[in-house]
Amino acid sequence: MLNISLRAETLFYIGSFPVTNALLLSTVALALIAAMAFTLRRQLAVVPRGFQNVVEIVIEGALGLMDSVLGNRRMSEKYLPLVFTVFIFIMISNWLGLFPGVGSLVLNQHGDAVPLFRSPASDLNFTLALALIAVTLVNVIGAATLGLRARLSVFFNFKGPIDFFVGILELIGEFAKIISFSFRLFGNVFAGEVLLAIMAFLVPYAVPLPFMLLEIFVGFIQAFIFAMLTLVFVAMAIAEHGDGEGYEAEHEKVAVA
Repeated sequence: MLNISLRAETLFYIGSFPVTNALLLSTVALALIAAMAFTLRRQLAVVPRGFQNVVEIVIEGALGLMDSVLGNRRMSEKYLPLVFTVFIFIMISNWLGLFPGVGSLVLNQHGDAVPLFRSPASDLNFTLALALIAVTLVNVIGAATLGLRARLSVFFNFKGPIDFFVGILELIGEFAKIISFSFRLFGNVFAGEVLLAIMAFLVPYAVPLPFMLLEIFVGFIQAFIFAMLTLVFVAMAIAEHGDGEGYEAEHEKVAVA
């Protein structure tokens, strides 16, 4: 019987820490990315060939895209590890959730069939953790670039009533970013999981295939949007006071996408 749970199911405990099926698959994604990075690092050559060629093309394209936001290749190279890691981790996690066996491999717990794996982003805890990490790092980068006092003055400005009110709005906006990050990714991925589960239950053969291809595309797009918003927020955080209008406009364009 079709069973759709909003909450990720707990598989076992490590001490008092619950390990859910979403956490288990996110650990698999992390291990896979680490293995790929380690393998690529060992095979790096001055004259690239094979998979290294593909990676260099992708990274060069990512740097070019970051240049259009940051306007500086040096800054793009500096923040590439953060933005690209976010993109790769979310994309791989989303795609692993579509693999055959994810959702169909089950454990019997007290008479209930619990899936062994679940798409990480279909668990709100996963997306909330990513959002907290991204927004926290953005503020840390802003403080490291402009100084802690300058960064705090964005939120706590006592020059006048209007400035103080604007600072409070900026502080509320930081929490709004976390909520927006979390629910955008969670909503899209969880909706896709539900759609695939329903289609596989009703028509279990050829019909779900187009929806599977759609979810592969959605998994990529959601990772791209999350990474781009992180990049835009970094650009806004490191902009000197009074120079943020261009970044605000860029943020609006990405948010609409």
